Amino acid sequence: MMLNSDMEKISFEQFNRLSFSFYGNNPVLKYSLPSLVVADPSILTPDSSPDNKWHLFAHTFFGVYHYVSSDGISFLKVKRIAERAMRPDVNVIDGEYFLYFERTRSPILNALNTVGVKWKSEIYMCKSRDLISWTEPERVIAHTRDYEACDTGIAISNPFLIKKDGKYRMYYSCGQTFIKDCGFSEPTHISFAESDYPHKGFVSREKPIISPDKSSKYLNLCSGCIKVYKLKDCYIGLQNGLFSENGRSHSAIMLLKSDDGESFEFIKPLIVPEEKYPWMAQFVYACCMTYYGGKLRIYFNARNVANMVRGRESIGFIEAET
Repeated sequence: MMLNSDMEKISFEQFNRLSFSFYGNNPVLKYSLPSLVVADPSILTPDSSPDNKWHLFAHTFFGVYHYVSSDGISFLKVKRIAERAMRPDVNVIDGEYFLYFERTRSPILNALNTVGVKWKSEIYMCKSRDLISWTEPERVIAHTRDYEACDTGIAISNPFLIKKDGKYRMYYSCGQTFIKDCGFSEPTHISFAESDYPHKGFVSREKPIISPDKSSKYLNLCSGCIKVYKLKDCYIGLQNGLFSENGRSHSAIMLLKSDDGESFEFIKPLIVPEEKYPWMAQFVYACCMTYYGGKLRIYFNARNVANMVRGRESIGFIEAET
């Protein structure tokens, strides 16, 4: 998998005591016009790549793109991997690279939402042995549960794969909640599906594992997404819930804890919006945690303001010595 096995040597107590600091020259990957966003990073560290470099996958308005770096800081765009694609998750499985992502119907059909044609997105996958040549996208998680649908259509997004008890478990977001001040929707629920194989046979849970909670400070709008990591003595979740505060919407990355990767306990906010950093003044979104060279890095994308026209999203990271 994409996770470093050394991460499983860290206990929850050790992780919870870590002091993360912001990289001084954030963001490390900025949006590039005509796209207003570069978002949802997924990372391969040098020890997991064929060329001993950092590889980052993220999406813009135009699909999922591949970026490369010698230090995990200065990234160059390589190429687009898939169009009509968002929110990637890259994994190494038996020497092969699996890239999962949310894929939508054609832009024309989804744009017709306003005249009765509803949104539809599901989870697809491409494979590669060298990070250069990729297979054509194939669907791996289709719509099977009622909670994946909503008034505006079907949305299955934010894939994140782990291996647990010999099975492949893919966490994903689903449903859509309209965020009024943003003018667009964010995922309502979080669930997962399991299979004996990484490319087929996934069966989704009958109910979500995380849903909005009006009584929660950090989860009173919708659930966002989750990334789940195995530590020495438990699982942790890094979840970006969306919430309303003082009449404005926000998103922050929360630290969750679980014994089984199904029932999660809220621990604390981990990365919150910071007005002193304009690029992440209102929203902190999806993340990816890496472990390399004795350091934990959490890459994440963030947004300056809610407004659709003025809003911009870029990628940065925080880091801690272990």
